[in-house]
Amino acid sequence: MILSGTLFKMTTVVGNPIQYYLNLSQDLVSINQLINKNISIKHIGYSCVICGKNEKIYRMGFCKKCFFESPYASESIIRPELSKAHLDEEERNLEIEKEIQLQPHIVYLAYTGDVKVGVTRESQVPTRWIDQGATTALPIAKTENRYEAGVIEVVLKNHLADKTNYKKMLNTSDKENIDLYKIREEVKKYFPEESSKFYLDNAEQIFLEYPYNIPEKTNAFTLDKNPEISGTLKGIKGQYLCLDNGNFINIRNHEGYVVEIAID
Repeated sequence: MILSGTLFKMTTVVGNPIQYYLNLSQDLVSINQLINKNISIKHIGYSCVICGKNEKIYRMGFCKKCFFESPYASESIIRPELSKAHLDEEERNLEIEKEIQLQPHIVYLAYTGDVKVGVTRESQVPTRWIDQGATTALPIAKTENRYEAGVIEVVLKNHLADKTNYKKMLNTSDKENIDLYKIREEVKKYFPEESSKFYLDNAEQIFLEYPYNIPEKTNAFTLDKNPEISGTLKGIKGQYLCLDNGNFINIRNHEGYVVEIAID
């Protein structure tokens, strides 16, 4: 079977294990069913997720022009504490920024090989945690907008990691016994006084199971270095496909890449 189209991040559905669907030009292909089958992914072009042009992807699926102009790639997307929509101040497009920023956000703890702190829109729970490959996660604050969540995250990342180490994540078992309740109580004292009202003391820790077994090797592979990767699909975690011999490809890092996929 031969498929072709533009890669977007994989769509996920909560289950035991997580169900994954390859998003290829908005057509969804069940990936769990392809485990132990041979696949080949060949890079044949680009299609910016905003303008659709065949321009080299710069970052996050955007060509360079769109990355520096689109409100979907603004600084506040990456650094929530820089959000200004609650002040009615425009960064790139106030209408879109209000839509993204002026809604409930969750500050959370997640275990991805290390315990980390992060921020996501409430509507993205638990998708955000799955995309990061978290084996367990716990909301610790719920705010009314993105800025308020960013303020808490800035303080807490002085004490916790705020980025995922992909090698640690890929070498972490679903069965790790991590008590995030205890850590939540430990970091409560770091909340800014004006943010204490957002603290959640009744949220439940969730556990996530992936169609994945820890490999002997973890070799990251990108289509920039080599336009084609092939092998037997052995598992999926986060946004990574794990092929035999421990070769990994991060699908989210290849958003906007036009590919041809062969499945045996």
